[in-house]
Amino acid sequence: MSKPSLDNASLAILDALQANAELSNSDLADLVGISASPCWRRVSELKQQGVLRGSVALVDPLKLGLAVNVFVHVTLKQQDKESLEVFTKAIQERPEVMECYLMSGEADYMLRVVIEDLLKYQTLLLDCLTQIPSVASIRSSFALSQVKYTTALPTGHLKK
Repeated sequence: MSKPSLDNASLAILDALQANAELSNSDLADLVGISASPCWRRVSELKQQGVLRGSVALVDPLKLGLAVNVFVHVTLKQQDKESLEVFTKAIQERPEVMECYLMSGEADYMLRVVIEDLLKYQTLLLDCLTQIPSVASIRSSFALSQVKYTTALPTGHLKK
């Protein structure tokens, strides 16, 4: 997959949309310093190239009663293709698992789970994670507070 060539105006568009995807094309063009028509064209090109994958609304988890953030390190009994696929399929079906990464190092996977409380996490642990046949060990770390959270990717390394 080739990396698209992005000029400073396109990078400014990305930065602005990452901060506020609800900007109108007119407001976005003003913010970036180009006229509306080229701005719309650039946004369309960024979507077509797959650089802009979509827009979402960010929801406050506490307002939904999701007060517990858990980072879960999972080690499998063996790292063969079938074990990885079984684990991946089981995790993809769980809405409380916000992120899942295949890792190098001590654990095979790291998950970020957002859930209501410790009892709900215990249920997830006992009814789901420990029931996956290839799981050898599970280590949970509970976030006490969120120091930084962003969905915006850095673009400074691409600026000319």
